[in-house]
Amino acid sequence: MKTLGRLVLKGLLTILPISLTIYFVYWLGITAEALLSGPIRFLLPPTFYRPGMGLVAGLLLLIVIGLLVNAYVIRRLFELGESLLLRVPVVKTVFAALRDLTGLMRVGDSGGELQRVVMVDFGPGRLIGFVTQENATLPGVGTDDSLVAVYLPMSYQIGGYTVYLPRDRLVPTDLTVEAAMRIVLTGGLQNK
Repeated sequence: MKTLGRLVLKGLLTILPISLTIYFVYWLGITAEALLSGPIRFLLPPTFYRPGMGLVAGLLLLIVIGLLVNAYVIRRLFELGESLLLRVPVVKTVFAALRDLTGLMRVGDSGGELQRVVMVDFGPGRLIGFVTQENATLPGVGTDDSLVAVYLPMSYQIGGYTVYLPRDRLVPTDLTVEAAMRIVLTGGLQNK
């Protein structure tokens, strides 16, 4: 009976990541279709609308937003909107956390990206860390050229710490950010 239970659990753990990923992509598609099909049906004759046009419109909308964000005026409007959201007591906490999280995945030449992977001594062991600022800007203090801001995530993404360390306390690695993140998120149990 134990063998059967282990086989079921092994099958579930094999299929779960694939199933959840497929479901998430499906959910995004269904949501885009549901939100955008109404405006499309309003603008187009009823016979012209085909299922999936909302999904295509959502994709095109994301591309257009990506292009517009490069424009100075649009960037300033987004900053104005952000400043308004950051004034609302409960909303500012949620918004700031989500903005900072998505800032880690930014593309382009922005300074908010995870720049490199390092190891940090922690007692007799070492922790994987991600450099977020080479010349750390401490809130309320300013820039300190001798310190580096390093994010030390906890396994399974249940939290983490940002520490400001002297450069000589960091041990460089050859790991890519993606490989190191996979190690951290799985607690070192990633597939090879």
